[in-house]
Amino acid sequence: MSRRRLLISYAHPDDESFGNGGLIAKYVAQGTDVYLICATDGDRGTIPDEMKDQYDSIRALRLAELDCAARQLGLKRVFTFGYRDSGMMGSETTQDPECLWHRWQTEPDVVTQRVVDVMREIRPQVVVTFNRYGGYGHPDHIAIQQATERAFYHAGDPDYTKSTLPPYQPQKLYYSGLPTTALRFLLWTLRLRGQDPRKMGVNKDIDFMAVVENIEPVHARVNIRRYLRDWDAASACHRSQGGGTAGRFPMWLRQILLAHQGFTRVYPMPQRDGVDEYDLFAGVHEDQPEVEIARSR
Repeated sequence: MSRRRLLISYAHPDDESFGNGGLIAKYVAQGTDVYLICATDGDRGTIPDEMKDQYDSIRALRLAELDCAARQLGLKRVFTFGYRDSGMMGSETTQDPECLWHRWQTEPDVVTQRVVDVMREIRPQVVVTFNRYGGYGHPDHIAIQQATERAFYHAGDPDYTKSTLPPYQPQKLYYSGLPTTALRFLLWTLRLRGQDPRKMGVNKDIDFMAVVENIEPVHARVNIRRYLRDWDAASACHRSQGGGTAGRFPMWLRQILLAHQGFTRVYPMPQRDGVDEYDLFAGVHEDQPEVEIARSR
């Protein structure tokens, strides 16, 4: 087992590539074992008409794209939970008993236990999940974020017996950040074009202003400039969701706006808001992974 292990806990096929493709590529290149939880199969994603006959179902297509990205990025293992995609907040699809949001509302202990099982099995020192707004307010993002944060504090607790695996406590928990400069630049261009930033996306159901308003403080800033092309290659695997379009922007501009990926450190709690790390493994004890944390959450 590699001495450095990173777990990324996300909701849909494509979250790993669109959000953290550069980060994953960098850590894999450095010899870190990077694992992924993909909680849903993305089966409610909107698919271009020309791709609808390529697979038996949207689910099969999305998982094939995830497999492509996992190979491109060099992920050690992908844990798929198989929940249905919930669709956007407030839609009828969030009431589907098989979707992640409904399961999180009705049986949160089960979802949490599944994440605990993964943590105890692979024993990551560092865990990354969405911020509290779920990036852009998607209910599946919020559900897996809450489940992962709860699991982080249960994984090392010997009194937590819903999981039968031996206790193991990860050392650090982060929320994935958003590229603030790039987002504000995009917001400026949207307004310049006369587009409504509160009605974005294919179905006009993404409130881009709320995304910007819910950005959280950055405590770790990781340089991924050398891995932008790896990020592109992984993103391109998710063609059904618009992946592979980064080439529309000149590389020089992306190297300015997207050279770093930021993260909010949830545990250990920072003394102040501000960047104090440039590596998610800063301060990690690779040979002594067991740590004690407060059980207050």
